[in-house]
Amino acid sequence: MPIRPENLHRYPRDWNEISARIRFERAGGRCECTGHCGLAHPGGRCPAVHEQIHPDTGSVVGLTTAHLNHTPEDVRDENLLAACQLCHLRIDHGHHRITRSITLAARAAAAGQLGILADTDTDLERIEPPAPPRPSTPRTARPALQLSFTDQEAS
Repeated sequence: MPIRPENLHRYPRDWNEISARIRFERAGGRCECTGHCGLAHPGGRCPAVHEQIHPDTGSVVGLTTAHLNHTPEDVRDENLLAACQLCHLRIDHGHHRITRSITLAARAAAAGQLGILADTDTDLERIEPPAPPRPSTPRTARPALQLSFTDQEAS
């Protein structure tokens, strides 16, 4: 996962080396997720392998390093997990929903719009607008237009 520019200062200078060690030395180039993402993987461990086709998504796997506690400064081995994109995104999903909510509220406030800053301890849920009601009876078909030509118009 790309590091957002505003978070670069939170990673140690040797992050690339730490990440490579976790992904390729410890994990052997394979996703280490054993359900951290909420999925039940066959055999207990995600079968995704770096630079091969992902068995579930069909995309090429780019192995990443996930922070289990979502704190980039914490680079202890037990906090880091080699993860395919699917597992990494699922691991971070709840965390990103909350930070996205806070970011959008801050942008709205900076633009002078009223908004309520979400409490970061609550579980946020996206609410879709209701779908328009469907008619309970089928629509009657419109009669087809019938064209006819007189002998004069056809010639």
